[in-house]
Amino acid sequence: MELLTLQVNKEDAGRRADAYLASCLEGVTRSAAARLCGEGRVVCGEKALGKNHKLTGTETLTVTLPDPEPVDVRPQDIPLDVVYEDGDVIVVNKPKGLVVHPAPGHPDGTLVNALLYHCGESLSGIGGELRPGIVHRIDRDTSGLIIAAKNDYAHQKLAAQLQDHTLARIYRCIVTGSLREDAGTVDAPIGRHPADRKKMAVTAGGRRAVTHWKVLERFPGFTYVECRLETGRTHQIRVHMAHIGHPILGDTVYGNKKPVPGLQGQCLHAVGLSFVHPRTGALVELACGLPEEFQAQLKKLEARR
Repeated sequence: MELLTLQVNKEDAGRRADAYLASCLEGVTRSAAARLCGEGRVVCGEKALGKNHKLTGTETLTVTLPDPEPVDVRPQDIPLDVVYEDGDVIVVNKPKGLVVHPAPGHPDGTLVNALLYHCGESLSGIGGELRPGIVHRIDRDTSGLIIAAKNDYAHQKLAAQLQDHTLARIYRCIVTGSLREDAGTVDAPIGRHPADRKKMAVTAGGRRAVTHWKVLERFPGFTYVECRLETGRTHQIRVHMAHIGHPILGDTVYGNKKPVPGLQGQCLHAVGLSFVHPRTGALVELACGLPEEFQAQLKKLEARR
């Protein structure tokens, strides 16, 4: 079981407890939040809160999350854009909207389900039942290159490259505003947001996170940027760019809450990936083009000049 402490903010005064929990807890729906309340798992002081309890905006809530129930991860025939594949690794150009692995709210229809169908039994077991073969993740609404391991030997070698930064990941994004410099580095620790469990934030108690960026092109009010990850924290590029005052176009979590017409989620794409092959020792360098909706946004910005 996991024990969480949530500090209710003034702006949440008047909200029902179940609605508040659903907005704060990653992967928890309104009905699941109501069940937590009904089971006495949501407590303020010594009082268990019912789902209908109206918050005052000053409470400190203690939430006891139950252990996740086992999920039957099954192969599914989901089309994959395979960029590279051999007996040890597979690299896929992940489309937007595809979740990487099963989780509450996304029990199937994920990249893992697709990989199980495509690769059969040839996926490493290190990631566990829910994440077989998964070496690193990409957000649901971020597209681009992601690597998976077909056996435990390859997984261990690739995981070591993530740690020593020899597995390189290159992203491109459109950010709001005009960056003053042509290149720079954000070195700022990232951890769970203190008030919103669905978000990450730059926080003193977080893990070290380093993003190197450079300007590719400037437009009125926007900048086309390339980012290289030195570390790989959850939502790292999105959090870092928002932290320096330039959130990614379309990022309704860390930037403007209004969706951008013609754009699903954030304008962020993993365009490049390089790694030392776990068995041959050869350097493998891979790239993929920008998705159509990303290109369409660039064309719109070019037309405004």
